[in-house]
Amino acid sequence: MIRPGLCSVTLRRLDADEVASRAEKAGLQVIEWGADVHVRPGDDWAAERAFEAMARHGLTCDSYGSYFRATPVEAGKFGEIAATAVRLGASRIRVWAGKAGSADVDPDEREQVVAGLREAADVANEHGLEVALEFHGGTLTDTAESTVRLLEEVGRDNLGTYWQPPQDLPDDQALAGLELVLDRVRAVHVFSWWPSNERHPLMFRTELWTRAFSLLAKTGRPLDALLEFVPDNDPDLLPGEADSLRKLIEAGA
Repeated sequence: MIRPGLCSVTLRRLDADEVASRAEKAGLQVIEWGADVHVRPGDDWAAERAFEAMARHGLTCDSYGSYFRATPVEAGKFGEIAATAVRLGASRIRVWAGKAGSADVDPDEREQVVAGLREAADVANEHGLEVALEFHGGTLTDTAESTVRLLEEVGRDNLGTYWQPPQDLPDDQALAGLELVLDRVRAVHVFSWWPSNERHPLMFRTELWTRAFSLLAKTGRPLDALLEFVPDNDPDLLPGEADSLRKLIEAGA
């Protein structure tokens, strides 16, 4: 039920075919194509190249990793993002919840983000797509509690969230947050940082990820576990990290 996959930004220095080739050789199943390098919104040529690369290497696109932040200046622009996601064969678009943390945002800005996310979810629904929020500091999804509140405010059934371990949060607190958003989680971004953004091999946080995958397995829903970072951004580490990912998923199950 949990598919191992890759965020293309993990290998952002490589072209789309090389990303897909390495993902296949590492035994991964799905790719989240990033909108910053590999497939920019509206770039039909890049989307076609990525789609063909997946076909050659037996992969599917689970998600289009956009950088849409639901701000007023982006109003009316989500259609292009959705069209690109469709060209990739994606089922989901990753978006961001504004540009301010939940404790710092003013009421007007928060309402603007809510309105932007409603519009994005409605446009995505017209294209047969889901939307999921990046779970990240400096946005309205910087805590599990704020994420739940935001999802309720937006009020769209096709809007869910990603999850990843918050920086510097102890395992028990991080996992308590995962439990809080579990019903709305669509995928997880997988990496091992500790402390702060110091990167380690995935098995460095074996206990955290084993417990996380145990919680995710209990949902009974298909979910995606996407490798997002590897130490030193070294592509040659991908096979070992992918193997660790599969073992952690199996241990959690």
